[in-house]
Amino acid sequence: GAALHFISFGADPMRDKGTEGGDAFQTERVANAVAEAEKHLSALRESARPVADRALMDQIDRFSATARTMFHTLENDPRDLTSARRYLSVYLEGAKEATARFAQIYATTRDPKARSDYADLLSDLDTRFSQRTEVLLSNDRTRMDVEIEVLRERLALDAPHTVAQTDLEHS
Repeated sequence: GAALHFISFGADPMRDKGTEGGDAFQTERVANAVAEAEKHLSALRESARPVADRALMDQIDRFSATARTMFHTLENDPRDLTSARRYLSVYLEGAKEATARFAQIYATTRDPKARSDYADLLSDLDTRFSQRTEVLLSNDRTRMDVEIEVLRERLALDAPHTVAQTDLEHS
């Protein structure tokens, strides 16, 4: 019995045995992706600082907060990383590069059209990141709904057996 217990649970029965939500590999992948995304956000903000436009900096801060909401959503459910990876890498890196180019152009020309285009880009990014976060959260909701439905079906299947067994025990 002791040998089987050791084989089944190992020397430390309380250690994580790969239970759902405990996937260290996925958690590490999310942590790495979020760390890289945070670098992009920091670089984006630093690139815009020389422009010295408080309204744009506030807009960058709002977008950063929206992006961080997505990061936290991914940290809570690492399974969604694959579907959000493009946002964490491609879009944030593109936003960082666009910000650097905007800052360079705006510093020399003070072109109001360039500023307007850049502000529109920030607004679009904020909207898209917010929408994607909602999709990630709805995926969580869908998973929960499926789990509830499966559990209800199991309970319904078990109910006749439980009632019959209870009736036999009381007889």
